[in-house]
Amino acid sequence: MIDWLLDDSPSSRLQAYLGRAWRVFAALLRNPLAVVGGFIILVLIVMAIFAPLLAPYSPIGQDLANRLMPPSAAHWMGTDELGRDIYSRVVYGARITLMIVTMVAVIAAPIGLIVGAISGYFGGWTDRVLMGVTDIFLSMPKLILALAFVAALGPGIENAIIAIAITAWPAYARIARAETITFRDAEFIAAVRLQGASSARVILRHVLPLCASSTIIRVTLDMAGIILTAAGLGFLGLGAQPPLPEWGAMISRGRNFILDQWWVATMPGFAIILVSLGFCFLGDGLRDVLDPKQGDKQ
Repeated sequence: MIDWLLDDSPSSRLQAYLGRAWRVFAALLRNPLAVVGGFIILVLIVMAIFAPLLAPYSPIGQDLANRLMPPSAAHWMGTDELGRDIYSRVVYGARITLMIVTMVAVIAAPIGLIVGAISGYFGGWTDRVLMGVTDIFLSMPKLILALAFVAALGPGIENAIIAIAITAWPAYARIARAETITFRDAEFIAAVRLQGASSARVILRHVLPLCASSTIIRVTLDMAGIILTAAGLGFLGLGAQPPLPEWGAMISRGRNFILDQWWVATMPGFAIILVSLGFCFLGDGLRDVLDPKQGDKQ
């Protein structure tokens, strides 16, 4: 099977795709940090999928008789001011975190990829207009811009996702534009045009796939920033609303007890740090594998 995947002369497009995927996977396994990052992300996914099985208590069930209990055998991460088990809330919070980063990536990355590819392919006034709009978004801090949008849309996890996605797409547009400019005048693009392919077909079938690798790397590296932005909105009360176990909101409620009951805010803070590091490690590994030139520079 491995010999079939690594065949230098694949007999089908499927074999070529699977062979490339196997090479990328094998290269990632040789990168210790990428393995650590992938393991952390895998744990996050498992927690999100099997939260009802992994959490011993309800994430919203209150037990005032056991409020602000320190970590123990009964409550591994202690309890909060309403007696809710913090470990169970952190486990269920993995679902919210995974949903936010996935939805932001699904919304922002394609928009940025398409805008950047169109801008770089056509150039001229199209490039000036699209990049002008992109520069306007890039000129403002992401968190401040996200706060402005979510304040206009109203608090809530759906509006927080939209606000973060609106602030995230310009970086992908810039990357896609730079990639497109490097090969828009290449011979294979000219050959496709001579065959009668329309501009839309050239962009969709040939330009976007070539820009995908750089975009995937940037998306993975940006996941940590997305998590921190979502946690910041939750901390300010503009993200997921109570009683949802969102990590940023948990830290916000725990800041009132940070000196005496440190675990209330510290445990979800550790979760944010670990998951952010996981995405950073995995993004670095993907950059080394998918962009060898960048890895050689480092």
